[in-house]
Amino acid sequence: MRDTLVLNASFEPLSTVTLNRAVVLVLQDKAVVEQSHPELRVRAATMELPMPRVIRLCRYVRVPFRRHAPWSRRGVLVRDQHRCAYCGRRATTVDHVLPRAQGGGDTWLNTVASCAEDNHRKAARTPEEAGMPLLREPFVPSPADAMLLALGVAGREALPEWLERSGSACATSAA
Repeated sequence: MRDTLVLNASFEPLSTVTLNRAVVLVLQDKAVVEQSHPELRVRAATMELPMPRVIRLCRYVRVPFRRHAPWSRRGVLVRDQHRCAYCGRRATTVDHVLPRAQGGGDTWLNTVASCAEDNHRKAARTPEEAGMPLLREPFVPSPADAMLLALGVAGREALPEWLERSGSACATSAA
């Protein structure tokens, strides 16, 4: 499971990695732990390390600019927080606002999370034709927003204070 957020040296979200990969990066002094799981620790014979929830790379990694997060069914469910866009219950499927039968495609703005009942009831009709208004409009998340949503961070205002810091723990730990 990918549950550790990796930040660039500039505190920009880069990706998520497995716990094992995060521990390896910290042990190789390629990253530092910015936030750890409370009361959980990784133990070995000669050392103990806080279980990382967020790590920051010690060296800046140049990443090609991506304007949009790549579309995926899982991404739509995460973006909509697994809530049906029609009734608000738990969503398990993805529905096309403009059905594929009418020319709609797999895009961020044309897909919403949906429960199986509402997806079946709407069928190959638009929400207006089916009399099922959307509770919230679909949007295109930025790559960073998509990553933060996947980790359960509600919005940028909910980010912890350490993400706004610009201090360098790598420089002090390398000395």
